[in-house]
Amino acid sequence: MTARIVVAGASMGGLRAAEQLRAAGWTGTITVVGDEPHMPYNRPPLSKEVLAGKAPFASLAFTPKPAVADVEWRLGTAVTSARLAERTVTLDDGSTLPYDGLVVATGMRPRRLSCPGPRTGRHTVRTLADAQDLRDELTRPGARVVVVGAGFIGCEVAATAVGLGVREVTVVDPLPLPMVGPLGELLGQALLKRHEERGVRFALGAGVAGFEGEDRVTGVVLSDGTVLPADVVVESVGSVANVEWLAGNGLDLSDGVLTCGQLRVGGRPEVVAVGDVARFPNARYDGVPRRVEHWSIPTDTAKHAARALAAHLTGIQADLAPFAPLPTFWSDQHDFRLQSFGAPVLGLGDVRMLDGEPDGDVLVGYHTDGRLVGVVALGGHRATTGAARYRAQLLKQPALTA
Repeated sequence: MTARIVVAGASMGGLRAAEQLRAAGWTGTITVVGDEPHMPYNRPPLSKEVLAGKAPFASLAFTPKPAVADVEWRLGTAVTSARLAERTVTLDDGSTLPYDGLVVATGMRPRRLSCPGPRTGRHTVRTLADAQDLRDELTRPGARVVVVGAGFIGCEVAATAVGLGVREVTVVDPLPLPMVGPLGELLGQALLKRHEERGVRFALGAGVAGFEGEDRVTGVVLSDGTVLPADVVVESVGSVANVEWLAGNGLDLSDGVLTCGQLRVGGRPEVVAVGDVARFPNARYDGVPRRVEHWSIPTDTAKHAARALAAHLTGIQADLAPFAPLPTFWSDQHDFRLQSFGAPVLGLGDVRMLDGEPDGDVLVGYHTDGRLVGVVALGGHRATTGAARYRAQLLKQPALTA
């Protein structure tokens, strides 16, 4: 019987895992299972170019490498459970797939508010269908939009809505500044000013208590009693890891799926995790397991996890140094960009301006015990070019843990 690796999840992480398994020497069967009907596609444009009507779906689809032309894709089908001891997974069509190796790549789904009120008119942005449905709403004449959550997706959606000519866009968040959690006060203040100058309103320091309306939302009730009129609500309040299908196997699923430094799951060398569902220790920093929801992580984790899994299944020797990626993200909002390298969240206690001014192009450094652990640029080409120079410095730094 031909040996098989099952990849649970058919987004970017699943595609990269299949490609990297072939690169690592795996010649057996690879079956990729995913709940969406589409082949893997790029998600960051959903809240920007797709929502703005500037990018068709065809432009989002990844082009798989020739090495994975023989991979079996089972799309529109979700993995519902797994028996790791028996090395099988069960799909929502009732079928069971045996495996020799398993890649956990089921990713995230948007967290939803549990407040009372109607559901119609409330949206999230995670899939192509989400973006298409929301665009239809944003292009209705006179739409009033409330975005709940001033994080990356929330601010991107707000910027896109303003760019579409939406007459009233308000961002709600219980924190005092947009993106203050991951970036700190300095950039939070700069982002607030930039968004307000371009027409976005903010209701900060208050949460959502409920929604008004009968059949669909007509208003958002805040925790301080304020009611914001709304025809469209976008919920951008974080993500939930898709790990329920792994329950009952003795794994730590408290925040994604916990892995070791080789991205192996539960001490099982035949099971690895990739992408933003994986909670892994990063040897570059303090070794504390964390999930990282950045665009670079599916590729980074897939490369390392595939080598670890292929080495176990084939006996091919591989350099399995502890996983130590340099996280990278960017966010385009209005006419400016945020560009980050490293782990700014680990250096929020020591934030320094490296170049520029908050009102213009600015480059900010984040430090732990005097060591630079992350840089973030805000602005145009000058700022992002400066961040790229610091990327080389961050990569040269020795890992803190082994």
